[in-house]
Amino acid sequence: MKKYLITGLLVWIPLAITLWVLHLIVTTMDQTLTLLPPVFVPGFMRSIPGLGVLLTILVLLLTGVLASNILGQRLLRVWERMLGRIPVVKSIYSGVKQVSDTLFTPGGQAFRKVLLVQYPRPGSWTIAFQTGQPGGDVVNHLKGDYVSVYVPTTPNPTSGFFLMMPRQEVIELDMSVDDALKYVVSMGVVPPGDRRKTK
Repeated sequence: MKKYLITGLLVWIPLAITLWVLHLIVTTMDQTLTLLPPVFVPGFMRSIPGLGVLLTILVLLLTGVLASNILGQRLLRVWERMLGRIPVVKSIYSGVKQVSDTLFTPGGQAFRKVLLVQYPRPGSWTIAFQTGQPGGDVVNHLKGDYVSVYVPTTPNPTSGFFLMMPRQEVIELDMSVDDALKYVVSMGVVPPGDRRKTK
């Protein structure tokens, strides 16, 4: 019964969080429509259901188009410099932006490979993700071929440990990132589907 309960939670919690975030965005857009002057939004348009959803999609598309050209990139740099002058906002915004750029950049290698590593001691194995390779002055102090590894904690994979491990000490798994995250979040209750053997 405990297994079924946890499995049910794993199905509903991500869906609930997703719906909550979408509801928050759409509600914000709906409230924005009510605050705009009638010149921009006529009275009959304020009562149209789903207008907040359309506005959300429109804002995201326009932002993407704007950020994809040279003028938009310059405006973004100005905006980031302005945010960088606000003490608390600077630390939060820069940290979130660095993580999002690392994870969602098409050419990036973050979370592209699922690994099996020995942690926290030899003989204990856990799931990890390859996030790249060591860089900077760190490379001058490491002898051999190393990889950057992120070991997530259970059941919250957003926190974890960053390690630099010899490549020969990690095992690359033929497993999708989604399956690996489900495996970690479920504390091993939801095993990934069997695929081919590990490399």
